[in-house]
Amino acid sequence: MIRFILNEKEVATNLPSGTLLLDYIRYHRHLMGTKIGCREGDCGACTVLIGEIKNDQVEYSAVTSCLTALANVQGKHVVTIEGLNGDGLNPIQQAMSDESATQCGFCTPGFVVSLAGFCLSNDDHDQQTALASINGNICRCTGYKSIERAATKVSGLMQKKGDELAIDFVIGNKILPAYFKNIKARLKSLPTNGQQLTTKGQRFLGGGTDLYVQQPEAMVEASIVPLVLKEELKRIVVDENTCRVGGAVTVSQIVSSPFFQKHFPDIQKFIKLVSSTPIRNIATIGGNLVNASPIGDLTIFFLALDAQIVLNDGARERKVDLKDFYKGYKTLDKEANEFIKEISFVLPGSQTFFNFEKVSKRTHLDIASVNSAVKLEHANGTILKAHLSAGGVGPVPMYLNNASNFLTYKEVTEDLVFDTIEIALQEISPISDVRGSAEYKRLLLGQLIKSHFLQAFPSLSIDVLVQGSNHR
Repeated sequence: MIRFILNEKEVATNLPSGTLLLDYIRYHRHLMGTKIGCREGDCGACTVLIGEIKNDQVEYSAVTSCLTALANVQGKHVVTIEGLNGDGLNPIQQAMSDESATQCGFCTPGFVVSLAGFCLSNDDHDQQTALASINGNICRCTGYKSIERAATKVSGLMQKKGDELAIDFVIGNKILPAYFKNIKARLKSLPTNGQQLTTKGQRFLGGGTDLYVQQPEAMVEASIVPLVLKEELKRIVVDENTCRVGGAVTVSQIVSSPFFQKHFPDIQKFIKLVSSTPIRNIATIGGNLVNASPIGDLTIFFLALDAQIVLNDGARERKVDLKDFYKGYKTLDKEANEFIKEISFVLPGSQTFFNFEKVSKRTHLDIASVNSAVKLEHANGTILKAHLSAGGVGPVPMYLNNASNFLTYKEVTEDLVFDTIEIALQEISPISDVRGSAEYKRLLLGQLIKSHFLQAFPSLSIDVLVQGSNHR
């Protein structure tokens, strides 16, 4: 039995745990404001809010219900567009109306729900954050400017909040209905899910953002073990010089983590290149690694950190270097009854440079043609240790072992960059596909390696690197 609060009502269902939240909302609860668009998490028409208790407060995130399993909302608060309604238009809806931000209306519920999530968040309530909150929503009528004006108007209202709790402010200003005030107490009274981590015949599920795109029919009928409900898998812990990231930690948790912000100052810039906010709110690190996409952004990120994973089958654990985890296309050093418990890596030191680069047809919200990351430990113009990764250039996400070893104890020069590119190009085996020809991908990797070095060592001559050839 799966129990949660849907808008103002507590609900319970015996439907298969793999049933999509979107289908439950529309076909079993007959709430038709949540729309069916792409069923791939790209359009945002199905956006809902999911609230759960964290640090003794209910925290809400906008998510795509078309990729969310019922199992993953056990004990949570799900809010559809109907759950935002009061006696009249709330200020978000009024702003959309005033700015002529809706035409055909199909996308409007998703935008309104996303902006409601912005109002409830603990983030800054400035215009930039308001606009970022709707980056997972698509409109094909308005050209977006009217929607941006509406979002700016909502941001202006939220900036009057001061030190007041967001939940108190939004209820007091009738942005949200009063029933939100009692949700924390009601969630605490819901029965917890006592499901075990490993049960024969069941499937482990993280956020579902890959599996429900690739295997929708199979997942709907599957009996799900929801890893995201296990608190021990949702933690980021630092032990001395090692960081351990739980397998069910989401991409959004990485972005908002004070640890990652401290040790990776450009983390927000990197993660902006990875999917959209509603996807980042549910996509897990473990799921990204197990999906084994040759262009998985987070996989490339952690490969360059020389990360190690811990696999657990419920009885035993074993450690595997991430660079040894991928045996072939979609083939892993992992048994069916194992899940990723955590990912660990050594903390970057004061003389460590890290960078992530990605090229895709669209700058944001797109799959990479080629992506790459690098970690360089250096001193006095000499590289002491290097870890270089690349995606989109082989059947698996690649740790470029030869190029990484070559860089050790080398003085940084423009010639070193060209030599590194030459060695890296010998390690890869790209194919031509819809994201570019093999030759184009080789060129891209060379350019990304140049970008890594130019950012790590600004004294290098950009003219020499730009004009020089990758093949000498």
